[in-house]
Amino acid sequence: MTKQRIISTSQLSTALEQLLADLHFDRLFILADEHTACHCLPLLGDGLTSHAHLITIPAGDDHKHLATLTHVWDELCTHGATRHSLLLNVGGGMVTDLGGFAAATYKRGISCINIPTTLLAMVDAAVGGKTGINHHSLKNEIGAFYPAQAVVVCAQFLRTLDMPNLCSGFAEMIKHGLISTEEHWASLMRYDMHTPDLDALQSLIMESIHTKEGIVAQDPTEQHIRKALNLGHTLGHALETHYMRRGTPCLHGYAVAWGLIGELYLSHVREGFPADKLRQTIAYIKDTYGTPAFDCKQYDELYELMLHDKKNLGTDIRFTLLGGIGDIRIDRTIGRDEIFEMLDFVREC
Repeated sequence: MTKQRIISTSQLSTALEQLLADLHFDRLFILADEHTACHCLPLLGDGLTSHAHLITIPAGDDHKHLATLTHVWDELCTHGATRHSLLLNVGGGMVTDLGGFAAATYKRGISCINIPTTLLAMVDAAVGGKTGINHHSLKNEIGAFYPAQAVVVCAQFLRTLDMPNLCSGFAEMIKHGLISTEEHWASLMRYDMHTPDLDALQSLIMESIHTKEGIVAQDPTEQHIRKALNLGHTLGHALETHYMRRGTPCLHGYAVAWGLIGELYLSHVREGFPADKLRQTIAYIKDTYGTPAFDCKQYDELYELMLHDKKNLGTDIRFTLLGGIGDIRIDRTIGRDEIFEMLDFVREC
């Protein structure tokens, strides 16, 4: 899989102008949701947006489905997109996931560039080449590996974010710290999310991206070590789907943060993950994200949802666990009773 070009800039319009001058395309399209079209497109510059066809889709992960994807295909087709056209995905993870999948499948693949506007998209969804849509209430059930030609990271967008969405992205950064080095993890544990310094956050963002890039380069299609990036996600995706089903959706990063609590507990019990680092990470997560609302009546539902995780083999539920910071243990099979004990811990810790 082709490595993505990562561009970090504080001068977005200038960086885009230089990037597009190096590329060859016949028509330019911009995909944005209804929020980013209003708040974020002005940062791209009038010179660029006036020469592109804008495709607008509804905001929110509950719209990351086939009907929205079909609308994007229809817009590309109606306005003359060819195999030599270029799609700019401007938005959060929902936009980069769906837009990347639209690019991967339209005429068997057109070029795209991701311009993430949320912290979550900058450090996770827009980087690494995964694209997809939700299906039958399951997260990212249909998709493809299709890296964008470039990912443009601009901290200016973070000023448009509310605090919950900033926290949501930071959860993925905590995960990156846990799977990299103690120094990286410790720098995240020192970061004050209650009074965030966006300039300091920029360097942490790039450190997170480099961590993910290094893992993706070793295992582009998630056959082995890339599964490390699923830490916190086996439980996290189940919680996210549970919240969606009951009509009170939670942000992805909050579900991942709560998933980290459970999966670090399993790491401690199964793999000897240090108790002091378990306590420190959980304390940070509880202070920043609170605790999830579920009870033992939902255990069976959460277990069934975890059975759908793409890392599984047959009916075995597989987790990514840690023996310590950066000591990654993939494909750890955990039984039903241990999973219920993990859910007890998450509720009671």
